[in-house]
Amino acid sequence: MNIVIIEDEPAIADTLTHVLEMDGFNVVWFNTAGAGLAHLQTNQSDLLILDVGLPDGNGFELCKQIREFSALPIIFLTARADEIDRVVGLEIGADDYVTKPFSPREMLARVKLRLKPRQTSLPAAEKKLSSGLVSENFDFYKNGVGLGLTALEFKVLDALVQSSPRILSRQQLMDFAHMPAEEAYERNVDSHIKAIRNKLKAVDMSEHLKTKRGFGYYFEYSGS
Repeated sequence: MNIVIIEDEPAIADTLTHVLEMDGFNVVWFNTAGAGLAHLQTNQSDLLILDVGLPDGNGFELCKQIREFSALPIIFLTARADEIDRVVGLEIGADDYVTKPFSPREMLARVKLRLKPRQTSLPAAEKKLSSGLVSENFDFYKNGVGLGLTALEFKVLDALVQSSPRILSRQQLMDFAHMPAEEAYERNVDSHIKAIRNKLKAVDMSEHLKTKRGFGYYFEYSGS
């Protein structure tokens, strides 16, 4: 599998490259946002490890740009340890957030977790709901109108659609969507649900996303 590292500190990049290559991964390193973005736009990549502070840009902004054309797993690696930075990073589409200094072994474990295929009964792309909602290109559509979901919103809704009509707890949603398990972020599952409901409202489908108070959430549609 192909891992991309965008990090301006050579010592950190060398350590990550060594650990990942020893485990069989193909690794390519860039020390600027521009070079890394150009590579991602033209090459097949399986996961990105991304620094926030880069000499020619901000990792948060780069993440937003990448999410416009790719849903590959993104792990932030940064010295910014404040909770607000972690939450912002995750909400704009990253899959994990690791602060410096870090354990190379822990990073390797996180990389493997993000690359672990999710077991589902039926790929969302093959599952058309009787209500007309379909999945395509990492978004959901109703009568050709896309919801405009972020990467995390897509993963949450995808998990609910594929599990329908089973109720999923917040923790289960985090597991299905490969979301980080920090307690602070778990509380933000409700925020993602609210955002998804607002986008479903635009296609008159907000009522299909249900809450089971005290248990979690589920997606209900005709024929489920």
